[in-house]
Amino acid sequence: MGGEAGSTAALGSEGRVKSLGLVFEDERKGCYSSGETVAGHVLLEATEPVALRLLRLEAQGRATATWGPSASARISASGAAPAAASEVEYLNVRLSLREPPAGEAVILLQPGKHEFPFRFQLPSEPLVTSFTGKYGSIQYCVKAVLERPKVPDQSVKRELQVVSHVDVNTPALLTPVLKTQEKMVGCWFFTSGPVSLSAKIERKGYCNGEAIPIYAEIENCSSRLIVPKAAIFQTQTYLASGKTKTVRHMVANVRGNHIASGSTDIWNGKTLKIPPVTPSILDCCIIRVDYSLAVYIHIPGAKKLMLELPLVIGTIPYNGFGSRNASIASQFRMDMSWLTLTLPEQPEAPPNYADVVSEEEFSRHVPPYPQPPDCEGEACYPMFACIQEFRFQPPPLYSEVDPHPSDVEDTQPVSFIL
Repeated sequence: MGGEAGSTAALGSEGRVKSLGLVFEDERKGCYSSGETVAGHVLLEATEPVALRLLRLEAQGRATATWGPSASARISASGAAPAAASEVEYLNVRLSLREPPAGEAVILLQPGKHEFPFRFQLPSEPLVTSFTGKYGSIQYCVKAVLERPKVPDQSVKRELQVVSHVDVNTPALLTPVLKTQEKMVGCWFFTSGPVSLSAKIERKGYCNGEAIPIYAEIENCSSRLIVPKAAIFQTQTYLASGKTKTVRHMVANVRGNHIASGSTDIWNGKTLKIPPVTPSILDCCIIRVDYSLAVYIHIPGAKKLMLELPLVIGTIPYNGFGSRNASIASQFRMDMSWLTLTLPEQPEAPPNYADVVSEEEFSRHVPPYPQPPDCEGEACYPMFACIQEFRFQPPPLYSEVDPHPSDVEDTQPVSFIL
């Protein structure tokens, strides 16, 4: 580590800076959120004494939306309109990492490697997720600026990825989404019949990498061969100077089988996987990123029949237990509740026959295999009587004819213990 000297050592020597770098304390950390601490070091290597006026750190974050000619351009003779531009600031931090003592203009850094640590906390207010689109961006950066006398400032900048977490386990995002639509195929009086479409997803919120099960029913009552499809669309909306720009593109899709005339097709959980995309941005006033799941039918010679189901791409995955509104999850928990029952370590023996049958009834039945008087031991019993585990008298055979009729007719109702 190089040393420092007072400004009187070589005030006229600007020196040469070999390298200026910026590293974060945890380079493996992919992104930061509101309230978290950002820490790191500014690295400076000098080959000769360097006169330093100030070394400062700046952390900035803003959303910008702009399009058209440059913002500084004026209306030309051709009538070209000036640019549409808007900007919102989310982060502005300035730190002094090294400055001269009071009363001195500069400080001299000796040749060698110098390391200046920094640490600051992001605002506790929600920060908007980093994003770069066609007509705007939401960017955060950390920059170190080296101010030196008589030479231009030197700086190094690192991008800071910020994410605003969206929890898909909230009740609003656990609600199923269902839509139905029908379209009459044909022109004027030459109609060939309707095509109907119903589509449903189990919940509104999903995360990157998840597969969305799609439940749909397509009925083709027209005379044409139709093809059902599904796709995830991303819609970017930019607002600047009271004007709006919209960009929409497909990020994933899946295709179903052809459906002939008079046929019906059912999707019982056909999956569509979400690729790595930017999470939904719903809390910025000039840039918005929305998603939707479109289930549509390609009809030859006619406009497609389309259902768009709103979709939110979150960052905190579905845990499977936070849903109180999702009927499917509730039914699953109810159906599987029997798994919580515990079985005894050993099977419980059935009740004794004598406990459920009166002694009078028991005395009327003779064992089917009586022991002969001239036999001794168990060897004389039939084979089934030698089973040691069967310790209870079997019930009598069922018969609708009473083998022991009584002289007095019993008019009381009879209950059977099973």
